[in-house]
Amino acid sequence: MINVDLLFSIFSWLFILYSVIVYVGYLLASFFSFLELRDYKQNNAIENEVPLLKTSNLPAISILAPAYNESVTIIENVRSLLTLNYSAFEIIIINDGSTDDSLEKLITTFQLKLDTSPRYNFMHTAKVRAVYKSKLSSFASLVVIDKENGGKADALNAGVNLAKHHLVCCIDVDCVLEQDALVKLVKPFLNATKRKVIAAGGVIRIANSCVIEDGKLVKVELPKSFIARAQLLEYFRAFLMGRMAWSRIDGLLIISGAFGMFDKNLVIEAGGYNTDTVGEDMELLVRMRKMMIKQKIPYEVGFIPNPLCWTEVPEDLTILSKQRNRWARGCAETLWIHRRMLFNPYYKTLGLLSTPYWFFFEWLAPLIEFIGILFFLYLIFTEQVNWMYSISFFIVIYFLSVLFSITAIFFEEYSFQQYKNVKDIFKLILASFLEPLCYHPLVMWYSVRGNIDLFSRKKGWGKMTRKGFTK
Repeated sequence: MINVDLLFSIFSWLFILYSVIVYVGYLLASFFSFLELRDYKQNNAIENEVPLLKTSNLPAISILAPAYNESVTIIENVRSLLTLNYSAFEIIIINDGSTDDSLEKLITTFQLKLDTSPRYNFMHTAKVRAVYKSKLSSFASLVVIDKENGGKADALNAGVNLAKHHLVCCIDVDCVLEQDALVKLVKPFLNATKRKVIAAGGVIRIANSCVIEDGKLVKVELPKSFIARAQLLEYFRAFLMGRMAWSRIDGLLIISGAFGMFDKNLVIEAGGYNTDTVGEDMELLVRMRKMMIKQKIPYEVGFIPNPLCWTEVPEDLTILSKQRNRWARGCAETLWIHRRMLFNPYYKTLGLLSTPYWFFFEWLAPLIEFIGILFFLYLIFTEQVNWMYSISFFIVIYFLSVLFSITAIFFEEYSFQQYKNVKDIFKLILASFLEPLCYHPLVMWYSVRGNIDLFSRKKGWGKMTRKGFTK
């Protein structure tokens, strides 16, 4: 017969142990992130980038931007890309079967004409209907691909097929890039000596409530809505504390699909973006890293802590739920595809640290938390709760969560100080007290729903409607 008291005791101690490991991990991440930020600030003074902007010897870059029904902002976004401070680049807009007038606007505005030059299909994609280039010399760097809808991964593969430069920079077409973003992101490739750089990523920041004019960030403003501010704290923790730390120990598993640079030949060799997962950005980097390890080629993944790319985050809960649902499914799909890496010493840091972390503390975390809530409700229903112990445990977890959010705010102020108004800092600190209570439970539930949808074999991205930037 099962000893119910013993079973409850085991569950309780397992939850405590899990929580301790999580927060010890956060503490270590904070330490490594601080070291990485400190070293970056010391070694990357802004005056060192001026000569790079003036030189004509920088490697040429192909910018790939998939677009699906982006008619409202497509022209402004393309014009913004055309004005980036970089010596040599091409822009490839991939119209992925849009049903609006995105293509017609591009053809009219930039005076596009059909281009019949030979093309190489390194990777299979949905049918490419046509390729366009501008008649005007001022837009000579612009290329537009019109293809049947195949999803973001398929569109990026079509862009890689057509790209003529060795480095490809994959972005979301509705993001706003800093004018010197390419100069900063290419630096890991330029500085590589002993190891080959296969990819590089940068910090993504939230553009909600910021002032955008002609596709350029004019003024940084704190998001007005609480939902967006809570996501701002998430991004601080994810990029300034999470990915910086993983970069320090060479264990980075993901480069944001909103803005990342890759070695084109290695992308092709790895087979391109996987069209069978909604987490194509994470899955590609993991596959490329596995490939380099199997080939025994010394390599590294670069990460730049500068705020290089600004994106709009969902403020509508329905849209937010679809996004987090997709993120949860993408994480689980990637871990399943590369499940043989888990605890495998052959893959070194990736096998012994990175994939176990993502398995236990990214994918399983919302599921364990949800089970813990159900377990606690059962204890309340059966009148078995030790309230003194439970309240003490909750207070400790709550204030640790707040502490790490405030630490992330400190890292932001220590690094690049995008929010210079003291009132904004106090508003962020206030949001850090509210987020664990008002926002985190929603995100946890959306992730649980994502896993339910995964196991019920539901597919698709979900419609991601945006409000648009402030002008």
